Amino acid sequence: MYKLLAVLMLTFSLPAQAALEVAGVKFENTAKVGAGDTVINGAGLRVKVFFKVYSIALYLPQKQTTADAVLAATGPKRIAIVTLRDLTAEQFVDSLIEALTNNHDAATMTALKPRIDQFRKNMLSIGSAPEKSVVNLDWLPESGTRLSFNGSAKGSDIHGEDFYRALLRIWIGKEPAQGDLKDLLLGKPAN
Repeated sequence: MYKLLAVLMLTFSLPAQAALEVAGVKFENTAKVGAGDTVINGAGLRVKVFFKVYSIALYLPQKQTTADAVLAATGPKRIAIVTLRDLTAEQFVDSLIEALTNNHDAATMTALKPRIDQFRKNMLSIGSAPEKSVVNLDWLPESGTRLSFNGSAKGSDIHGEDFYRALLRIWIGKEPAQGDLKDLLLGKPAN
């Protein structure tokens, strides 16, 4: 009985793992995505020409350490972005589409075009993304890719897990938006 009590006391006295903080943005260790539970896989800072653009975290059903494993993972997923400067929706979506193009051949981009157009339309409905805006790109197995802005869904969900995998390649593909950010999202130390 004393051993059990000692184990329980030790368990409850251990500090809870703190949220991961990136450039002043706290990302919780877990997130509910649709009906599923996810854990933070990694997080980092997107920098462009020395400017902090956004903090980003990747949530998966289970931690993964390679891009291939992330792309093959089943279940709900989330790319959580918090802007660190004022952006227009057009600036934001144009940079994402440019990164999509860098990670896919022309035939794949042609096949994805109707869904990329829908994604662009959904993003443009935001108008502007002031500093500290929260943008979530969720994969919901039951309905597709959902864009939400500050907690509100924007546009209709986009079908096909291949489209969500294409979005993931923006950050973890062969030509990622930022190399050290890819490592951080895969839970590795930045090089």
